[in-house]
Amino acid sequence: MEEKKRFKVYKIIMLIVLVAFVTFLCTSIGMYQLFTNGKIVNSSMFATTSSNTDITTTLKRYKNIIDKYYLGEIDEEKLKEGAIKGYIEGLGDPYTEYISKEDMKDYLDDTMGNFVGIGIYMVKNTEADKIQILAPIKNSPAEKAGILPGDLIVAVDDETYKAEDMSVVSNKIKGEEGSQVKIEILRGTETKTFELKRESIKVNPVEGKVLNNQIGYIEFSSFDEGTAEDFKAKYEELQKQGINSLIIDLRNNGGGIVDEALEIADYIADKGSVLLYEVDKNDKEEIKKSENVPIINLPIVILTNENTASSSEILAGALKDLGKAKTCGTKTYRKRSYPNCINISRWKWNQDNSREIFNTK
Repeated sequence: MEEKKRFKVYKIIMLIVLVAFVTFLCTSIGMYQLFTNGKIVNSSMFATTSSNTDITTTLKRYKNIIDKYYLGEIDEEKLKEGAIKGYIEGLGDPYTEYISKEDMKDYLDDTMGNFVGIGIYMVKNTEADKIQILAPIKNSPAEKAGILPGDLIVAVDDETYKAEDMSVVSNKIKGEEGSQVKIEILRGTETKTFELKRESIKVNPVEGKVLNNQIGYIEFSSFDEGTAEDFKAKYEELQKQGINSLIIDLRNNGGGIVDEALEIADYIADKGSVLLYEVDKNDKEEIKKSENVPIINLPIVILTNENTASSSEILAGALKDLGKAKTCGTKTYRKRSYPNCINISRWKWNQDNSREIFNTK
C-alpha cells in the first residue's frame, strides 16, 4: 500500500515536469516566430558577430536577416541612406552631418542666402537638446513676428523636434511662398506660438551707417555668397562720408562661408599675414594668408556675443590676433572646431557712447 502511494506521487511529479517541459518548448517556438516573423531582429541571432567585425560584414548579416524574414516591401535606397546617416551620427559630433543628395540643393540654397521660408538662422543646442534660433533675418517674417535670438524651437506644425532633427526642421519650415507654418518656441520658461507666412527671403546681410563722432558701423548676420563684396561696397560708402573708425557688428552672426570671412580679413590685414591655420587628424597643416594690400586702415572694434559663431569667430579671432581689431562683448558661441578663437576684451559696448571703446587704453 505504501509502495503504491509512493509510485502515485512519483507519477504526479513526472507529469508536472513533462507539462513544464512541453510548455517551455511551445513558448520557445512561439517566441522564435515572434522575433522572426514579427520582424524583431536582435544582434544575438548572429553567433559570430563581435565588436571586431567590420561595418560591411555586420550590415550584410543584417541585410540577410531582413531579406529572409521581413514581410514588407524593401526600399534599398532608404536602407542605404539610413545606414550612412546613422553611421555618421554615431560620431556624436553636432557639427558633423550627412546630407543626402535630395537635401543638398536646399542646403546650398540656404548657404547662398536664397530660399523661401520664415527667415531664421538655426543651430543645434545640444545642452537643451533643441534647435536654437541664432538670429532672425532682417525684415523677414520671423523678425516681424517677434522671434528673437536664443529662442528654442519646440515644435513645427504641432510636431515636436530635438536638436538632432535640424535638417528635418529646416525642410519643414520651408515651403511654397504664401503658405503658412506654425512654430512653437521656448523663451526662458515661457512657450510662445507663431503662425507665419512663408516668403521669398531676400538676404541682404550687410548694413551700415555713420554714428556720432564719425564712427562707421557695419552689421551683417551671415557669411553668404557675395558678403565680402557687399562689405567692401558698404565700407567704401561710409568712407566717402568721412568715417575715422569702424565697428564691425558680428553679434548673432552664425557664420557661413569661411572664404567670405577670409576675404573680409584680407581687406584689413597686412599682405602675407596668416589668417587661418587648418590642421587635419594627420597633422597636415594648411595655412591661409592675406594676399592683398589692405584697403581699410582705421581703428576697428568687433562686437561679439554668445551667438557669434563659426566664420564670425575666425574673422574676429584673426583680426584680434594680428592686432588689427579689438573684440568687445560677451563670450562667443565657441564652435568646437575653433575652441580658442576669441579672448573677449575688457571693454563693454555702449551704443549711446560708442567713442569710449576707441579711447580705452
